[in-house]
Amino acid sequence: MKTFLLEIKTSVLLTLVFGVLLCGIYPLAVWAGAQAFFSEKANGSLIVDHDGLVRGSTLIAQSFTSEKYFQPRPSAAGTGYDASASSGTNFGPTSQKLADSIKERVGSYRTANGLASDAPVPADAVTASGSGLDPHISVANANLQVARVARARSISPYQVQVLVEQYTAARDLGFLGEPTVNVLLLNRALDQSAK
Repeated sequence: MKTFLLEIKTSVLLTLVFGVLLCGIYPLAVWAGAQAFFSEKANGSLIVDHDGLVRGSTLIAQSFTSEKYFQPRPSAAGTGYDASASSGTNFGPTSQKLADSIKERVGSYRTANGLASDAPVPADAVTASGSGLDPHISVANANLQVARVARARSISPYQVQVLVEQYTAARDLGFLGEPTVNVLLLNRALDQSAK
């Protein structure tokens, strides 16, 4: 009986110690480290206007429907770019629904950007990301949208192309992945250059 009570006492004490350590001290240390070294990222990489209003996050895509804006990847998250419903379509490569939606998106993309009916379309222009919230598009996708955006804004394609190049992020660590363009940052730069 004495051994049993000692086991219970030890279990209760270890539960309390690990509870304080893992539910209090450890999360506090991670939070403090993130605030000290990565404050912007730890707080959501928010974009705040000069008037203090939050306009978005560089980590989450937003829907842009006007022709004067670059379009992000399609989204399968809720009704579109809903961070509380982040998900992909989960359609496999043999899914007829996936094939039909891609075919429809390819046609829409070509029409919107004034491309020939047989022009190649980048995959990221017609497929949703795994999260449905990817804020980046490929450089090829951005380049195909330049003429449409320039025409809608009545500016030269060269001016738009310069901004695309300015907002193109290099490969991670110089060799991982492909260069990408953050759609929200690029669209904000377009609006600011028009002022």
